[in-house]
Parts: sequence; C-alpha cells; structure tokens
Amino acid sequence: MMPTNEKIICNRQLPLVEVSGSHREMGRQMGEARREQVKHGVENARQLLTDAFEQLQLTWEGAVIQSHKYMPFAEERYPQYVEEMWGIAEGADVAYDDVAVVNAMEAVTTDALHLTKCTSMAVNQNRTVNGHVLVAHNEDWVPEDEPDAFMVHARPVDELPFLAMTYGGLLPNIGINAAGIAQCCDTVYPNDIRIGIPRTVVARAVLAAENLSQAIRHMVAPHRAAGYNHLLAHESGELYDVEVSARRFALINSEDGYIVHTNHYLDYQMTLIEDEPDELISSRVRFFRATNLVKQTLHHTQQSLQDIQRDHVNFEGSICNHLIEDDNPLDREKTITALLMDVTDHQIHAAWGNPCNNVYTTFQLNA
Repeated sequence: MMPTNEKIICNRQLPLVEVSGSHREMGRQMGEARREQVKHGVENARQLLTDAFEQLQLTWEGAVIQSHKYMPFAEERYPQYVEEMWGIAEGADVAYDDVAVVNAMEAVTTDALHLTKCTSMAVNQNRTVNGHVLVAHNEDWVPEDEPDAFMVHARPVDELPFLAMTYGGLLPNIGINAAGIAQCCDTVYPNDIRIGIPRTVVARAVLAAENLSQAIRHMVAPHRAAGYNHLLAHESGELYDVEVSARRFALINSEDGYIVHTNHYLDYQMTLIEDEPDELISSRVRFFRATNLVKQTLHHTQQSLQDIQRDHVNFEGSICNHLIEDDNPLDREKTITALLMDVTDHQIHAAWGNPCNNVYTTFQLNA
C-alpha cells in the first residue's frame, strides 16, 4: 500500500552508546550495552539463512565455516577491528563465530542479498543556506534489524573519536570522525568478488582516517573481498564517491557542489563488472529521482534534504522505502534509519525508521 501524506510522528530516538579505551574494550562496552540487540541480530541472521536455504544452500554452520576463510585476511590487515568483534561477542555473551558471520554476511552469501534501496546524497558549502557541508543517507536493510539500531560515540585510545550508526553486532561504519570526514556506504554488486577482507571491516577502518587520501586507501585495501560505494565528504567541502570492487575502484568527483549515489555503479569501467545490472533498475530510477530533487534546490538546508529522504515517488522503489511483503526472504527491506550529517558541526541528525513518520534526534561528536 502506498504511504499516505498523513504523517504519523513517532518520538522515539536511537539509543546512544558511549565507548572508549582499547578496541577490545570498546567492543565489549558495545556488546554489554546492547546485549539483547546483538543476540537478536544474530538470531535474525540465523533465521534469514534458514528461510533462504532453498536459494542459498547455506546453513548457519556452513556460514561459520565460510567466515573462517575471510577473517584471517581481516586479522592480518586490521587486527584492531577483529578485536572489536571479539569484544562485542564477549560483552553480549554470544559466540565470536556468530559475530564474525554477521559482519561477513554479504560475503558468505556471495551477495545473494540483493537489497538495493540505500540512497546517499551530499552537498557542500556552496549549495547550502548556512555554508555547511551536509550529507544524507537512508539505510535500507532487512526490517528485523530495525529494533537493533543504535548510535555509538567512540573514543579509541589510538585513533580519532567518531560518531556512527550501527545495529546488532555489526561494526560501526556510517558516520563522522573528529577529522571532519563523513562516510556513507551503499551496497554495490561486482562480479569479481573473492575471499578477502569483509566490506564491513574495510568500512570501519575509514572512520579512523585522518585525511581523505588515507580514507580512500582504506577503501581499496589489498585483499579486500569486494567493496561498497563509499560516499565520502570532508568539512572542507570535498565530496567524492569511491566505487569499489574486489580488484577495481573508481573515484568520482562532485558536480556543481553535490553528489548522489544509490546501489549501482556509475563509472563506465565499473559498470563492466556489475553483476546482473538488470536487477538494479530500481536503483537507477531512484538515483535519477534523488539527483533531480537535489538539483532543484540551489541552496539546501537540513530540512530540504530531510524532505528528499521522505520522498515516496516511484513507490515501491522510492527513496523512503517501506516494507512490502515478499515471499523471497532475500528481497525484504525497508528504511531502518535515516541520517542527516552536518559535517561542519560534527553532528548527526537521525530518524529511527522511516523518516516520513519518525522525528530526527541530534547527536553531537565531542572530540
């Protein structure tokens, strides 16, 4: 059913978890604070594999075996983030293998999860009323994970502080750090995937970057399993899309002070390795819709970008994504959070669930 124009405003706000210390300690603090949600996330993932067994032929035990192939690459390159996963498992009183599967889920299912409705947008200081750099992201994922979403404010002993959204036992990766670097991640579908560093680990590393070059080097780390599209914004106003696969990447600069991305490749060389592009029609339509809306406003505000995040044109493939029942468990998705990041002020305004009927709450990064 098409969403109506009548708004049902929910006042709930994402829980905030503050963590600090070593990576193991931060993971343990996240796990302890969100113990039931981590367990729920693991059970959701188990159930997903059970429901999709006919298509994937993959049991949970098989997924654990598969994750054991990927994690050694993460341990070699980014042992600190594997430590965070161990901490999450200890704090939530779940098996480390379960947390590893959740963080390698896209890899172990070889991208059968064709969830194709995330939308990311950014405008720099030349395209905003107050001269701020703004980034908007609708996180679309399986609806069962929505109750497990939360914000984390982290102060690692050996890296920059950051503020990010995550859910369940996933490593945080969509957020902003104290160097004024913001990141959104959109799933893309290359056909050159391989065993290597899971995408969530690579994306977590970006939150530690002290400059844009360092951030991009993390995105294209050697021996990565595949890649996201990383929409990258800096408080200086620099905006990039970094489209990544297992063996290739493309760097796309902003045009006229804005940039938009969804779930398909834009760079021509990257389109050559896109897996089943005909499955990504909704991503292409949504990209043009979001681009047109961004271009219509010469100088944006937080409100104008939030209005785009609430857009229902082209429903069921709209920017604001509502759950439509589907017999295929691999295709069920909705907008579980909407984030509006003020990169200049180091703030994240977050709506928990569909932004059309949930209020935005402000979270501040304090270095």
